[in-house]
Amino acid sequence: MPKKPSPKKEDAQESSPQDKDLGFLDQTLRPSRWDDYVGQKNIKDNLHILITAAKEREHPPEHVLFYGPPGLGKTTLAHLIAKETNAQIKVTSGPAIERVGDLASILTNLSSGDILFVDEIHRLNKSIEEVLYPAMESGVLDIIIGKGPSARTIQLELPQFTLLAATTKIGLVSSPLRSRFSGGVFRLEFYTNEEIEKILSRSAGILGIKVEKEAIQEISKRSRSTPRTANYLLKRVRDYAQVRKQRFDHDTVKEALDLLGIDAKGLSPSDRAILDTIIHKFSGGPVGLNTLGAALSEEEGTIEEFNEPYLLQIGLIERTPRGRTVTKRGYEHLGVPVPKDSQEKLL
Repeated sequence: MPKKPSPKKEDAQESSPQDKDLGFLDQTLRPSRWDDYVGQKNIKDNLHILITAAKEREHPPEHVLFYGPPGLGKTTLAHLIAKETNAQIKVTSGPAIERVGDLASILTNLSSGDILFVDEIHRLNKSIEEVLYPAMESGVLDIIIGKGPSARTIQLELPQFTLLAATTKIGLVSSPLRSRFSGGVFRLEFYTNEEIEKILSRSAGILGIKVEKEAIQEISKRSRSTPRTANYLLKRVRDYAQVRKQRFDHDTVKEALDLLGIDAKGLSPSDRAILDTIIHKFSGGPVGLNTLGAALSEEEGTIEEFNEPYLLQIGLIERTPRGRTVTKRGYEHLGVPVPKDSQEKLL
């Protein structure tokens, strides 16, 4: 019998040859040119001046610190600076540098003009920070050899280098260390929906998938104003459309994100659980973080660092001296009527 032709899949999402060779997707989706980097215009303008001036003086750019919530592009900016200055970039993180010897090994292996990128620099040990100060200011490394009366200090000359650092907790970076970033300390802001849509359109092109405009807009609304989250949702919807053999349209996005538990405002199931717990178990609040964590069987740090920032940003909860309370907008989002005794204080 003649073999039956396979059904047509014009509307299905098929892997393109380009998609099969992408390797690490997060790295592939990261912008490699300034023109591809969307948003953070003020920071980009300042960095352009810093880099251009350094090039004209034939000198490495001065040290720069980036801070802000996760997923906004701090690491990407560091790599773009390296490409713009044609410099080699060495990447490490605060927790990875456990001893002074680790820092000495990294710094002495740098070549002139290299860039050292330290992620989560707020987790550097204080004793290591003190060794870093003269390296940043004077280009020297002071190492103590031996102990007690026989101890002596050796001063090593370091090549000219640029330290780029990133942190999600600027308050934990000591003042002496912050002041030594002479190139500037820059805060990355959350992105607008229009900026997220541009990022998603670019990512869709790289992944080799056709996405309708309405689908891009729907993902953008649920991305928590963060490029990393937007790209994550794009990849998950792509998987859903591919497996279900559906077009990448608005309806498919809603189906896929509903399956993930991501609602119209970008809230995850854990976010909604926080709102629901405060409303129904604690009469809308206030409730302390310790009590809330115990009620949810969740770590306090997870609530404070992962869930709360976005809930505060979009105005669904408030943080008061007595604890967390749900706002009128939070009640409305869950479709719960505001109790009469709470209406006046929430207005």
